Amino acid sequence: MNTSQTLDLTDAPGARPTHSFSNDAANPLARATARKAALAASVGTAIEYYEFGVYGYMAATIGPLFFPSTDATASLLAILAVFGSAFLMRPIGGIVLGRLGDRIGRRGILLVTVIGMGIATAAIGLLPVASTAGIAAPILLLAIRLVQGFFAGGEVTGAAAYVAESAPPGKRGFYGAFTPVGVAVGGALAASACGLTSALLTTDQMQQWGWRIPFLLAIPMVIVSTAVRRRVEESAAFQEFQAHNEPTKAPLREVLTQHTSKVLKVTALAFGQNVGYWVGLVFMNIYLTTYLKYDKTTVYWIMAAVGVTMAMLMPFWGGLSDRWGRRRVLGIGFLGYMLLVWPMMILMDQQSIGLAALAMFIIALPLPIVQSVGYPTYAEQFPTRIRYTGMAFSFNIGAILGGGVTPYVATSLIASTGNLKSPAILLIAAAIFSLLALLTVRETAKDRLA
Repeated sequence: MNTSQTLDLTDAPGARPTHSFSNDAANPLARATARKAALAASVGTAIEYYEFGVYGYMAATIGPLFFPSTDATASLLAILAVFGSAFLMRPIGGIVLGRLGDRIGRRGILLVTVIGMGIATAAIGLLPVASTAGIAAPILLLAIRLVQGFFAGGEVTGAAAYVAESAPPGKRGFYGAFTPVGVAVGGALAASACGLTSALLTTDQMQQWGWRIPFLLAIPMVIVSTAVRRRVEESAAFQEFQAHNEPTKAPLREVLTQHTSKVLKVTALAFGQNVGYWVGLVFMNIYLTTYLKYDKTTVYWIMAAVGVTMAMLMPFWGGLSDRWGRRRVLGIGFLGYMLLVWPMMILMDQQSIGLAALAMFIIALPLPIVQSVGYPTYAEQFPTRIRYTGMAFSFNIGAILGGGVTPYVATSLIASTGNLKSPAILLIAAAIFSLLALLTVRETAKDRLA
């Protein structure tokens, strides 16, 4: 029996390993461990993207409540600016939580992130609005968004690192795809919560108190996610590293001094990935409801269906990248964004909800490709000793540039140019940039983790 990898076989979560087994794709125990890791990663990541999704979908509703103005666009821009502020905290959260993850382990930090994000999300649903609290309302909203950004900075990248380190060789793409399954499911749950709430309540009820419900629904999601994550062990790769090495004292310094080119490459790829999600999915909700005037409830259900469909496609693309290679499959995704966004935005603007729904499904097709293959690619760029920090720092810089500011910039472009399709230029440019960066990335699908 090959004993190159060890994992805990005891019932106690997080206990030290006492048995050995082959961490091979054909080994049933290895597959079971990888499945548990994938589930734990996806449920926590769903919390992160549920919160960001709810905020994005409810932006047009809560904007006037926290930033009253006679100009609806000004209120929307203000609420989107606060949305972007959370991304400014992501690198800080990534540095702090990534350092802890590289020193004490992935499992404990992933419990902290999911609890922190969930509590902050629910707290938004309890905030007073400007009509009752004045200037304190937007200040409190901003403070909570910064807290959310801090914990989010260590969530999805930590989950991706954990899954990559728990998956058998040759299966990292397939199992790694379940991290972004959480991204898509979280977005779908956000759209469903907003759709159901808006369908059951009147417009006045939504503005008075109904908008709070989707935020408060994060509470049961946190309970479930915490229960799942408490039952998993530390990743095999990190346990092996701990058994033979001392953790690095300054992981960020090592990342920036010894892995600079990898940081730049992951940041460039993460930039395009984030623009694809936040413009190609979240902003499209604003585009369809605020600018094209489609019914909000209908659009929410369309977004929910898109999210579920994209989640179902992710394991296929992740598995395909195990066979074809990460670079080839990622290239297909970025090329898809470049070619699809402009004609699909034209199709949306035909005053037909059926055509708009079809266009939304088509414009989202590159999303499962880039999301599912991106995360295992990032994990493979850095060695185990600094993987959490390297991924968190690089990805979150890309998230600031590609996610934090894009809904605001997209809305500003429409306001300044009068061209409803101008946000398509953002996505096309980002896809081209990331595609060029992809040419410099070494293929890693067949490599063992360092």
